[in-house]
Amino acid sequence: MDKDLAKKIVDHVGGSENVISLTHCITRLRFKLRDEKKADDEYLKNLDGVVTVMKSGGQYQVVIGNKVAEVYAQVMPLLDAANISSNAQEPVQNQKMLDRFIDIISGIFQPILGVMAACGMIKGFNVLFFAMGLYSNTSGGYIILNAIGDALFMFLPLFLGYTSAQKFGLKPMVGLVIGAIMCYPSIQNSMLSKSLEPMYTVFGGTIFATPVYIDFFGIPLMAMDYTSTVIPVIFVVYFASKCEKLFNKYVPDLVKFFFVPMLTVIIAIPVGLLLIGPVTTLGANLIADTVMNIRDISPLVAGAVVGLTWQILVIFGLHWGFIPIYINNIVTYGYDNVMMPFFACTFATSAVVLAIFFKTKDKKLKEMCLPNFISGIFGVTEPAIYGILVPLKKPLIVSCIAGGIGGGFYGAFNFRKFMMGGMGIFEFPAMVAPDGSMSNLWVAFAGVGLTMVIAFIMMFVTFTDKKTAEKLAQPVNNSAANGTAVEDAAPISTAESNDKNGENAAKETKKLLKNIEIVSPLKGKIIPLSQVQDDAFASEILGKGAAIVPQEGIVKAPVNGTVSTLFPTLHAIGILAENGAELLIHIGLNTVQMNGRGFKAFVQQGDKITVGQKLIEFDMDLLHKEGYCLETPIVVTNTPNYLDVLAQQSKDVTWGEKLLYIAE
Repeated sequence: MDKDLAKKIVDHVGGSENVISLTHCITRLRFKLRDEKKADDEYLKNLDGVVTVMKSGGQYQVVIGNKVAEVYAQVMPLLDAANISSNAQEPVQNQKMLDRFIDIISGIFQPILGVMAACGMIKGFNVLFFAMGLYSNTSGGYIILNAIGDALFMFLPLFLGYTSAQKFGLKPMVGLVIGAIMCYPSIQNSMLSKSLEPMYTVFGGTIFATPVYIDFFGIPLMAMDYTSTVIPVIFVVYFASKCEKLFNKYVPDLVKFFFVPMLTVIIAIPVGLLLIGPVTTLGANLIADTVMNIRDISPLVAGAVVGLTWQILVIFGLHWGFIPIYINNIVTYGYDNVMMPFFACTFATSAVVLAIFFKTKDKKLKEMCLPNFISGIFGVTEPAIYGILVPLKKPLIVSCIAGGIGGGFYGAFNFRKFMMGGMGIFEFPAMVAPDGSMSNLWVAFAGVGLTMVIAFIMMFVTFTDKKTAEKLAQPVNNSAANGTAVEDAAPISTAESNDKNGENAAKETKKLLKNIEIVSPLKGKIIPLSQVQDDAFASEILGKGAAIVPQEGIVKAPVNGTVSTLFPTLHAIGILAENGAELLIHIGLNTVQMNGRGFKAFVQQGDKITVGQKLIEFDMDLLHKEGYCLETPIVVTNTPNYLDVLAQQSKDVTWGEKLLYIAE
């Protein structure tokens, strides 16, 4: 299944030749495309296994959900690896500065995000168990577990040197060497200050005052501690990538294999240690101080702003732009209290989904809520955001408000995180102070409790199924290719009344109809949608209509109009009628799993059609043999635009006979 999904994704992002690079985060495939216009947005949004598509930060983001790693593993072999590698730095036309920045940051950090979270959790639990008195911080067990959890963060420049090299088009091994050199013990400021006396101080009397312990052939070295840092190695690798390109241009091919890396390192490292490293380190410290000073004006307001806006940033993938602030604060101060108020948002989303689970009577929506709640508790909120919050709108607003309140609480109580790593409930151990004190952890628990209670109550009080059905109608229509269209309609007799009141009602109905009639696209027996053997077609979300049990495997056009959607599996077709009605004909139940076998289309998406024109043939015997139910819903997907949609009573019908009446 993942292989088939991967192939469809690659084909509809414009093919492997259109892909410059690909990374993935927790829920998204993040493509960098040569031409985004070649990607088929609507097809991908409607593809079974894809949640939605986003374009942000210079990336074409295909949101998969929790199985993104498996899909990524299937997509990569379909791409031209050499082509992607050689074009890692290929620019996208008209890419904005912000998009470029977010693309770089996400490309550098995403490859190590999973292992960073894992190591952070180990380190956090180790501190937590020490604080609980399970063992001392001098025991062998503590020391070894601390080494396991801390090694990545101690030698972070090595990992970032490698991923930065991939991003900037430098040979990855050269980037790794640069990271290793910047972690070399004898050039760290902490080591030099212990063994040597300063020769003099540069920039004395300013905030940039730095003692000099050694020089490089007479050039003073402003020693810094580069272990655990982020920004210096990225800039040094970027400079090295420019050097490598220059040397590749002029060094003869005969000696290029070893001369180019040698010249790259011998130039980039001295420049990096003498100039780039000190400038970026001082700049990072200045940024951290500035951010802290702004936050200290009103910690409550600063936290509320982070909590209020974080989920909006996540929706567009812009949250990556703030990751350097978070990491830089932890490296510089040993904690972050600027970005951490976003922690409330994870649990606000989970509580909103839980409230909907208890309040809704819609079976399909209820089924979506529970797994999304669990996913959110573990820190992955995007399935809930895209599947429930964004389509329904009000839950997103409630979640943002509750996140803002929780963020304000965290800001006011100086909530901090002391180490990187972990997600959702697994972040709690990282909130235990390095000395084992637990007060910050209690603030974390209190903030989560406050946020979830507020979010749950607000959502429970304001949620209604009626508005849910209306607001989910169009998004569900867009995902109908998944084979799980959602529908319910109790057929209403239009003029089959024998009493006087019934005749009057029929007359009034005729006045409303204004001759908007939909004829039957099939020959068979009409049944109410409420009797269709699929709960998804019993919730009246997609729109009202009728279902037909076919007697012949031919679908004909029920209206004059245009084929708005022809699903790749040919099991369903969408039609935009000339009168504005939007129709969906879904042949059988779960027949998407046939992958087109037994179906033959006589039209293409975008074709103009006339009433009675043959659209699709399907092999009824094959579908019966494969065990599929042939009940075929015909629904008006834009039902909310009309007063009502009325269906004929249960009876036999043939092509061209009246089936639905639309009351304007």
